[in-house]
Amino acid sequence: MSVESNGSSAAATTAGGSLQSICYERGSLRLLDQRKLPLETVYLDVKDSTDGWTAIRDMVVRGAPAIAIAAALSLAVEACNLDFNGTSEDASSFLIKKLEYLVSSRPTAVNLSDAVEKLRSLVLKTVQTATEAKTVFQAYIDAAETMLIDDVASNKAIGFHGAKHLRSNLEGLEKISVLTHCNTGSLATAGYGTALGVIRALQSEGFLEKAFCTETRPFNQGSRLTAFELVHDRIPATLIADSAVAALMKAGRVNAVIVGADRIAANGDTANKIGTYNVALSAFHHGIQFYVAAPITSIDLSISSGEQIVIEERSAKELLHSDGGLGKQVAASGISVWNPAFDVTPARLITAIITEKGVIVKASDEAFDIKGFIENAKVDKGFG
Repeated sequence: MSVESNGSSAAATTAGGSLQSICYERGSLRLLDQRKLPLETVYLDVKDSTDGWTAIRDMVVRGAPAIAIAAALSLAVEACNLDFNGTSEDASSFLIKKLEYLVSSRPTAVNLSDAVEKLRSLVLKTVQTATEAKTVFQAYIDAAETMLIDDVASNKAIGFHGAKHLRSNLEGLEKISVLTHCNTGSLATAGYGTALGVIRALQSEGFLEKAFCTETRPFNQGSRLTAFELVHDRIPATLIADSAVAALMKAGRVNAVIVGADRIAANGDTANKIGTYNVALSAFHHGIQFYVAAPITSIDLSISSGEQIVIEERSAKELLHSDGGLGKQVAASGISVWNPAFDVTPARLITAIITEKGVIVKASDEAFDIKGFIENAKVDKGFG
């Protein structure tokens, strides 16, 4: 990957004033290196799926929706610029092999595997009637670009449904204060965001008093990224240490919690950034509503509960060194480290799940019927 530096954090504002972590035009993809924020803005040129895989693994790009889109577009750029002399069947095999490679970059977020499966199905369908390789490649490129467009629309719908639901559930309050964990905004998606999209919608409707964001150790996505987005959007916000969550709630300063999701099981158990479970337990103890905001693509009906979710474990260096492993050593040499990137919040601690198709609430037995919700919403699981 080649590097383009813009020198200051202000340069990360593009396209109508909104933050943009994924800059794409057909044949060209640039990813904002989120490891450098908020002090430096650096865009990396992604020329092929290998660059895409590396950017995802090294957390140049992060956030479940953004990972899926970056992976899909990295292969679209490769396909667009490829000098290919094979048959349509050869093109299909090439794309499927690359998709299988991309899905191995990070295992926990379901959005990536969901996107890969959709694109794989599209390729297999296209090759049945295609007589030339370019037809297969073009179909893939069009589908990947559609994912980029659809994600922004999906996020704005999540924001709308979430704000409407919270205003209804917290009626009687003129304004509310909300806590969020990790980063779920424009930097974690194609634009606008999921949980942070709900906060943006609350702010635009004049219903938000303040947003609290956790620092989200050890990679500091909250302090580096969420705080950056909130300041950029001029949303009233306060940064707190991860360990201050319970004290904040005890002081009565939070009315609701909204987080994102990397994978949601059929029963509603939710894998999200490490520390989410702690926040949910504190919210439950203090009687505070706890919401998950995520697109339907984050739901994995193939697993019955969170016990089946594979949790990624990351390098010990992220804890042994400052700045999520990028800075100086801060812990004693020789100490062992356990560094899971995610934890699973049980469905019983979750008030509701906010999606682009509406809000999934619990039935009378205090359980989520996610499968029934998806069936009733007539969710399209493919292209075309």
